[in-house]
Amino acid sequence: MQITEQTSSADPLLTAEDVAERLKVSRDWVWDHSSRRLPYLPVIRMSDGALRYRASQIEAFLTEREQSSSLRRKRR
Repeated sequence: MQITEQTSSADPLLTAEDVAERLKVSRDWVWDHSSRRLPYLPVIRMSDGALRYRASQIEAFLTEREQSSSLRRKRR
């Protein structure tokens, strides 16, 4: 699959700081959930050790967490 400029702009890569701001959590929380704890944030590890996140995958993560929370409330 060839990556085009349109694809890149439609689904930009975010930094850990961008994700932390979007989720209203600390940057440390983002780093932690990008490596070992559940819920796991989908991450792209760059060759220099930098972490990047696709905006669409962060939105999917939020949707999944919202659905999971909703199911737990219904079981009570």
